[in-house]
Amino acid sequence: MKTIVKIKNSFTNAVLLIAFLLVNVAAIAQTEKSEGSLGTLKQINAGLLNVGYTEAGPSNGTPVILLHGWPYDIHSYNEVVPILVSKGYHVFTPYLRGFGTTTFLSKETFRNGQQAALASDLIAFMDALKIDKAVLGGFDWGARTAVVTAALWPERVKGLVSVSGYLVVNLEANLKPLPPTAELGWWYQYYFATERGKQGYTQNTYDFNKLIWKIASPLWNFDKATYDQTAQSFDNPDHVAIVMHNYRWRQSLEAGESKYDNLEKRLASKPAIKVPTITIGSDFDGAFADGKAYANKFTGKYEHRILKGIGHNVPQEDPKSFAQAIIDVAK
Repeated sequence: MKTIVKIKNSFTNAVLLIAFLLVNVAAIAQTEKSEGSLGTLKQINAGLLNVGYTEAGPSNGTPVILLHGWPYDIHSYNEVVPILVSKGYHVFTPYLRGFGTTTFLSKETFRNGQQAALASDLIAFMDALKIDKAVLGGFDWGARTAVVTAALWPERVKGLVSVSGYLVVNLEANLKPLPPTAELGWWYQYYFATERGKQGYTQNTYDFNKLIWKIASPLWNFDKATYDQTAQSFDNPDHVAIVMHNYRWRQSLEAGESKYDNLEKRLASKPAIKVPTITIGSDFDGAFADGKAYANKFTGKYEHRILKGIGHNVPQEDPKSFAQAIIDVAK
C-alpha cells in the first residue's frame, strides 16, 4: 500500500513539475521572441516603464543603444543592427515611451513627453540592464534623447551619433518666431496645439504619420509593408498623449514635471557635448545640413557628415552610412 502511495505522489509531482515548466516556457515565449534582424524582443521594468526592446550581438561586445524618433520606431534600424552585430557590437533598440510594447507601470504616472523625461528613461533602461556605458545613436526624438543624455550624464556615453546635430530644446528660444518658410515646416506643431489637432491625430494616426514620412523623406520610396511594420507601434495606449505633450511642452503650452526642473535648467544653459561625436546632416535639414550652426557645441572629438538625397529617417534610408558612423565613433 505504501508503495502505491509513493508511486501516486511521484506521478503527481511529475505532472506538477511538467505543468510548471510549460507555464514558464509560455511566459518566456511571451516576453522574448524573435524580431527578425533586430534580434530578440524583450521586456524589462526600468524606472517608470516596462520597456520593450530588442537585443542582438555578443554579450561581451561594446554596448550600442539605438533610439528612434517620431513617427518612427525600432524598425528604422532593421538593416543597421545586422551590420553592427557582424562587427561584434551588442546592440539594443528600445521603444520610447508611447511606442510599441513600452508601457507605464502605473496608470497614475503623468504622460510626459519632455526631453528630460525621455533621457531619464534611457538612464533607467541602462541601469536595469546594468549597462555602465554605451554608444548612443539616434535621429529625431532619438537624437535629442541621446544628445541630452550625453550632456547630462557624459560618464554613461562612450560615443554619440546624432542626426541633425545639437537638438537640445530651448524653451525660451522656441517662443521666438522663425521666418515664414521655416514656420511652414513645423505646421503639425501648431495643429497639435489645438484640441482639433489632438482629435485629428487620434482619429487619423495611421494616415497622419504616413504623410509625415513622405514630407520628411520625399525621395524615399518606402512600400506599404515597410510603413505598416512601424505603424503598429502607434497603437500604444499612451502614444497620442506622449506626442501631444511633447510638442505642446516645446511651445510652452503645457508644463513639464517639477522633478525634471533641475535637469531642464542645466539644459537651458546649452551645455557642450564632450563625448566623441559624429553628427549627420541630410536633405531634411535644409540650410543647416552643413552642421556649422551647432559645430561649436561639440567640444570633444568631433566630425560632421552630410548625406545628400537622404531624408529624415537616416538609419532606414541609408543604413550603411549610419552604421559606419556608429563604428567610427566607437573606436
